Amino acid sequence: MSACRLRVFGTCDMRVQQGQLTQTVNSQNIDTRPVNMHTTMVQVLWGCFLLWNLNIASSQTVYPGIKARITQRALDYGIQAGMETIEQMIMEKSIPDLKGSESLDFLKIDYVSYNFSNIKIKSLSFLNTSLAFVPGVGIKVLTNHGTANISTDWEVKSPLFQDAGRANLFLSGTFFTGILNLSRNDFGHPTVKLQDCHAQVSHAHVSFSGELSVVYNSFAEPLENPILKTLNEMLCPMITSEAGALNANLSMLEVLTKIDNHTLLDYSLIDSPEVTENYMDLNLKGTFYPLENLADPPFSPVPFTLPERSDSMLYVGISDYFFKSASFAHFTAGAFNVTFSTKEISNHFVQNFQGFGNVLSRIAEIYTLFQPFMVRFMATKPPVINLQPGNFTLDIPASVMMLTQSENATAKTIVSMDFVASTNVGLIILGQRLICSLSLNRFRLSLPESNRSNIEVLRFENILSSILHFGVLPLANAKLQQGFPLPNPHKISFVNSDIEVLKGFLLISTDLKYETNSKQQPGVHGWEALNLIKGYWRGKLAP
Repeated sequence: MSACRLRVFGTCDMRVQQGQLTQTVNSQNIDTRPVNMHTTMVQVLWGCFLLWNLNIASSQTVYPGIKARITQRALDYGIQAGMETIEQMIMEKSIPDLKGSESLDFLKIDYVSYNFSNIKIKSLSFLNTSLAFVPGVGIKVLTNHGTANISTDWEVKSPLFQDAGRANLFLSGTFFTGILNLSRNDFGHPTVKLQDCHAQVSHAHVSFSGELSVVYNSFAEPLENPILKTLNEMLCPMITSEAGALNANLSMLEVLTKIDNHTLLDYSLIDSPEVTENYMDLNLKGTFYPLENLADPPFSPVPFTLPERSDSMLYVGISDYFFKSASFAHFTAGAFNVTFSTKEISNHFVQNFQGFGNVLSRIAEIYTLFQPFMVRFMATKPPVINLQPGNFTLDIPASVMMLTQSENATAKTIVSMDFVASTNVGLIILGQRLICSLSLNRFRLSLPESNRSNIEVLRFENILSSILHFGVLPLANAKLQQGFPLPNPHKISFVNSDIEVLKGFLLISTDLKYETNSKQQPGVHGWEALNLIKGYWRGKLAP
């Protein structure tokens, strides 16, 4: 039997000879004993097939439907707008008791045990804070020269006396640095991990209050160093615990959002954030699904690249895949089908197009001898999306049917024909939503060219075009007014926004504004009232 050679990935070379199997791995020959020829061949082929499938699966790259780019300007604004809120949240934080003991040699006391409890931060200030991107890792946080005024209950015990009261603790020279490592979990939720934490308070001054405050303040200084030591040992574990609490709540975010009665939108992260020296990119799936079917559409997103800009705080790229999946999901769910009765047509067109409702009623009378009359529009394929520089169009292949239905009878089709309606898409950002509107650009019946010179055909084409323009598109635009939610945290508004249509995607450039009393809904379902301090998560996740 002639030799059969199967090479997989260029690393495994298997030859099948008459009566024996010779395997060569990494250019070293290992001969095995004779085995059954048929069994060996099946095993070899099956193994190669599995390896081939693994290689295909691992080589498939998933591209985003939405890219969100956060720039250094956004980080700088976050410090400016968010520090007051962060300081307030820290002031509301419960701080563990400070306990310890210290000898007071100058009083000839071997030890004094102390306990500071009910610790409340009364004021807090971070004079010098910065955020910076760490390429490939996350965001570095640095703050120094911070101060804090703290009130606390105290209790001291020694062999000679014990007492309790109130005290004030002033901390200065506060320093913290750490890196927020940003990633994703298996469900597409963002994750945060604090690494390289270093926190320190340089100075502490204790001031006791009460009748014997003069006595206690005389030996307060020896207590300050052990208080600093205990406090500094607690800081990083406390901050790490808060990062863990944030991470746990991020894992509960709803990344699958119901858009309307027909579709869901998947906002999940497809990979870990891409961090460079100047910005961070978040790659979101950006796929629409019919409510009853969460299978991916029969097409895949293609890669697109955001332009290198830094003038705005946030850039959001929305690829044509996003809109194509929306088109496909709504088509699959039957959202593009609409039926008008004679009465609905007359009432609507009398208001919007003088005399046209009467014309349609007259047509109905001619065709149906005064029987109930309906016009039904049905998309025959998903509308076709086309994004070109400065131009966003939507072509709708559909059919129109005129039907009559007598009492207690099924509907009967009078006439049916296909057409293509070409529309221009207008875009605007309202609140945190992208609003689209359609305007009819061209309408053509799908007829042979020889029939287009027929005056009746042209008249009928004009009538249907008017029905679309004054009836169907206003209904569609009314539904489109609810818009597509854009990804943004709670209480963050978009300002100075601009929309550009580029080849294959939309580019939204916007600055951000923090609204302390904002009642706006978050852009990602379930992000409402997201706070960073454990125990203060006021957000209620949607069922």
